Amino acid sequence: MSSPSSPTRGRPPRLDRARTLQTALDLLNESGLDALTMRRLADAVGVQAGALYRYFATKHDLLTAMAERILDGVTDAAAEADVADWSERLADLARALRTALLAHRDGARLFAGTHPTGANTLGFSDVAVGVLREAGFRDEDAARALFTVANFTVGHTLEEQAALQPGSEEPAGAGALREAVTAGNHPHLEATLPTLTSPDFTRLFEFGLALLIEGLKGRL
Repeated sequence: MSSPSSPTRGRPPRLDRARTLQTALDLLNESGLDALTMRRLADAVGVQAGALYRYFATKHDLLTAMAERILDGVTDAAAEADVADWSERLADLARALRTALLAHRDGARLFAGTHPTGANTLGFSDVAVGVLREAGFRDEDAARALFTVANFTVGHTLEEQAALQPGSEEPAGAGALREAVTAGNHPHLEATLPTLTSPDFTRLFEFGLALLIEGLKGRL
């Protein structure tokens, strides 16, 4: 006797939105964003490609839904750190967003430009804006600060995932940069090469995040 998730012989499998999204994320983690196509996803869930359009009118709709799924639990993760200071709460939200994006291959690249409006994304944004408004920021500044912190986090993580190739001990292009700097007349870059070619993107992220927070404190 077949289970609900296993179609009986001769009957097309039941298409389930949640299962399809999870399969899409599995394919993303397995092969990357460039290899994720509607046809490959349809094959993975055992349906004709046209059946996917019942839930996703375009591939962009699929990517938007995947981006929304990636943010599942991000606000809860940040809330676990019970801190009263607004700046640390905002920083925790940024860290939780980066962690969620890093949890999936090409996660930041997928998320960038999708603009999801689901409960996960809006919940994250609402909490962040609430933290800023409660701290005393004007509404327009709170909104702009949200964009600034989110764009920094997504942009940083996009570059991080692009630079750190699987199995590599240093960022992509580090060797070429090191060779070009040492071969030319760039004494300041040569003095800072250990940092410029470092794979410690967490430290780099925290440095940039601290600059943003300090700038917001000055604005407040």
